Amino acid sequence: MPDPDWNHNVHHHPAVLAAVPDGCGAALDAGCGDGLLARKLAARAASVTGVDRSPEMIRLARAHAHVPGNVTYLEADYLADDSLPEGAYDFVSAVAVVHHAPFEEAVTRLARLTAPGGRLVIVGLAANRTLLDWLISACGVPASLLLARRHGGKRGPAGMPMEDVHLSWAEIRQALNRLLPGCRFRRTLLWRYVVVWDRPREGGP
Repeated sequence: MPDPDWNHNVHHHPAVLAAVPDGCGAALDAGCGDGLLARKLAARAASVTGVDRSPEMIRLARAHAHVPGNVTYLEADYLADDSLPEGAYDFVSAVAVVHHAPFEEAVTRLARLTAPGGRLVIVGLAANRTLLDWLISACGVPASLLLARRHGGKRGPAGMPMEDVHLSWAEIRQALNRLLPGCRFRRTLLWRYVVVWDRPREGGP
């Protein structure tokens, strides 16, 4: 079934889904927005919690005509809400979320929500600071235009919270390597990075 909306975040959903471990039990989508990714995760995990602090986004998520029975939407702040137990989720995803909060605080909290032996996937944005940054970003323009045309234009749910990103590509990579030792970092053509981190079964953040 085609996605109801297409944008640069939705474009990266396949990368998130491909990272879900086989036999995944509990999954968490932090900053779930209108719940699209959480509904997709329902086919890969025994249970899925989509959490967002925006009442409007949670209203849209719950109002969807086909919410799988193993998906729960929760209006809460993943950074601080005690209803999200740390170390309880075999898979945690956060798409275009961490730049809405202090970066290190956000990444550390997501890591702690991930169960020992579980996996965390972050799709994020970064700011161009160097000539190389701008050159790489320029290469994404033709691909973005082509994909947007193929999907009938770039769009997303009305009312989606927006926030500017302030950390550079280099700053984000350095912070992630420190906060998530052993993580795999990839910069994509459509102005995003994808980081995959497996929490050690013993120790870790």
